[in-house]
Amino acid sequence: MSIFASLEHATHISWVIWSSLFAGALMLGTGLVVRSRLVAANGGVVPDEGFSIRNAVELLVEMLANLARENMGPKWKTYFPFIGTLFLFILLSNLVGLVPGIDGATSSADTTWAWAIISFVIHQYVGIREHGWAYVNHFLGPSLYDLKLGGKTYHLRLMAPLYAPIELLSHLSRVFTLAVRLLANMFADHTVVAVWLGLVPVVVPAIFMGLGVLVSFLQAYVFAMLSMIYIGLALEEAH
Repeated sequence: MSIFASLEHATHISWVIWSSLFAGALMLGTGLVVRSRLVAANGGVVPDEGFSIRNAVELLVEMLANLARENMGPKWKTYFPFIGTLFLFILLSNLVGLVPGIDGATSSADTTWAWAIISFVIHQYVGIREHGWAYVNHFLGPSLYDLKLGGKTYHLRLMAPLYAPIELLSHLSRVFTLAVRLLANMFADHTVVAVWLGLVPVVVPAIFMGLGVLVSFLQAYVFAMLSMIYIGLALEEAH
């Protein structure tokens, strides 16, 4: 029985919540460590020598910032805190799941569906915030004819009856693909590691755990990247 399963048995609080709290505590602890180094003398200017938590976090932040700038455009800084939180939580939860005796929150459908729904709500909110109710035009297809009346131009979207259900289904499918992709990949990865730990306790499991670290980064990256792309699309004007 894993540590979080034992806590669930003792407290009657789901192991997913315990795992999520643990991942959140790791995020907070990492942030405090990095902050303490930044406020030290020359902390914000001179990088640490060799490998350190600060250097690793700075590399991750720089990578995410570049991706956000490319995919979300000039307003990327506004929505970057959400992307950073999402990425770090999923990454830490994935890595926690590789530790024998500890379950990662992303091995549960509750967590993956929750983050997928949050991502969906955020990028729909972004579209409405940036464009008002004109954001609905994203679902109505291209403007095929411009009608000018009284000094105003009206974009006629004649294919709206065809495009609307397709676009609506396409947007809703984003939740499904985000949740299922993350859940399936992390469940499969953690299951493989657990099976090899049971069959051959030494050497071989280490190989799969190494691959598991790569998968953990990759899945967090894909989830964050897709969320950035969706936000970027919501920021664009409908044509």
